[in-house]
Amino acid sequence: MQNVVIQDFDWLTFSFFFTDDLEEPQEFLNRDRSHIDNTLKLAEEKPIDDYSAVLQRLRKIYHSSIKPLELSYRYNELRQYEITDGEITSKPMVLFLGPWSVGKSTMINYLLGLEETPHQLYTGAEPTTSEFTVLMHGPKLKTIEGIVMAADSSRSFSPLEKFGQNFLEKLIGIEIPHKLLERVTLVDTPGIIENRKQQERGYPFNDVCQWFIDRADLIFVVFDPTKLDVGLELEMLFQQLKGRESQIRIILNKADSLATQELMRVYGALFWSLAPLINVTEPPRVYVSSFWPQDYQPETHRELFLKEEISLLEDLTQVIENRIENKIAFIRQHAIRVRIHALLVDRYLQTYKDKMTFFSDGELVFKDILEDPDKFFIFKSILAKTNVSKFDLPNREAYKDFFGVNPISSFKLLSQQCSYMGGCLMEKVERAITRELPDLLGSVSKKPQSLNCDVTGCGEAPKNRYKKP
Repeated sequence: MQNVVIQDFDWLTFSFFFTDDLEEPQEFLNRDRSHIDNTLKLAEEKPIDDYSAVLQRLRKIYHSSIKPLELSYRYNELRQYEITDGEITSKPMVLFLGPWSVGKSTMINYLLGLEETPHQLYTGAEPTTSEFTVLMHGPKLKTIEGIVMAADSSRSFSPLEKFGQNFLEKLIGIEIPHKLLERVTLVDTPGIIENRKQQERGYPFNDVCQWFIDRADLIFVVFDPTKLDVGLELEMLFQQLKGRESQIRIILNKADSLATQELMRVYGALFWSLAPLINVTEPPRVYVSSFWPQDYQPETHRELFLKEEISLLEDLTQVIENRIENKIAFIRQHAIRVRIHALLVDRYLQTYKDKMTFFSDGELVFKDILEDPDKFFIFKSILAKTNVSKFDLPNREAYKDFFGVNPISSFKLLSQQCSYMGGCLMEKVERAITRELPDLLGSVSKKPQSLNCDVTGCGEAPKNRYKKP
């Protein structure tokens, strides 16, 4: 085989021909970050409030008043949810969800100022994030493997071990010495790819997302103008988000890449795509901006984009400032669900005992009750009790699966869950819901500090010295 030699070729003319029309590389200017530091109060030297005593009290209420009933009626097997000590004392969690390459990792880099640093998350036009990345505070830059995070009981991620070793290999923790991470934990997730099946990921992606969704204090669902279509995986994600609408913030990123008319069309298309998926009467709030360090494109609505960005940062600030109140409210909501579950199991068991006779087939009797609980007023009897809302009742079909794994005969009636020294399990939960947790919430709520009796006199209302007579 002979080599082909090209002779008398003018490479100078060739290179000039192809570079003549190329523009010189444009230098991008980074925008001012002062609004981030001001809104998130990162520049303040004020020490972080110490709520360790309140969290210790909250942990004690949970273990002494709520968990015994939770374990007795196996609530964690109904919802696959278990609260750990690390979760009670953990910082607020902000979760980033959305299609691939919409700017989730870039947005985290922008919030933390990680661009052009060794700490920055890898970004690109192709799907770049294949792991669940947890960004936490630490004294120095440190990467933590998923198996280490799951094995550390002091962290709130130990329950993730149930999703298998394949998932733990896709879980990464990064400790960064950043002031924002002293107050909040950020979680970056793999982008949703509609043509990918669950089996191809090697782990239960939807179940893992549900775990993070259940524990997130704020959920950023990010879109960009090129990825507005809703496929099966994104539709499944929004089904998992139902009931958490107050925590969702929908973001239309890269907005400065569009002209005004195109932006209006994209904004309307996003509403049209998401309307069937969000179960609220009011339209969702969509934040329109470009979350990255480079300056906005010329002749775009930079003032609007900046206001939208500040508004979103204010929501994040509220979550940080209300972290203890939200934690107490979360434990109380969990206690209400445990209480309702125990009442339902007790009602199923009582109905089963009432219908059983000497000649009855226990399996057939309980199957009849499970198939048609309304026939035996299972759920209606629970609604007749005080402080139970019909909107808090769990799905009836879930109890078919629950009792398929947990035989009804393995439970005791609530009336039998009492002891002379310890009292009744249900009474403890009722006391936690109605008294202990509200009192704890009141102790940390922002209110004027009470004055000493030596100043005002005990039993007397403090006088307003500035009120005109």
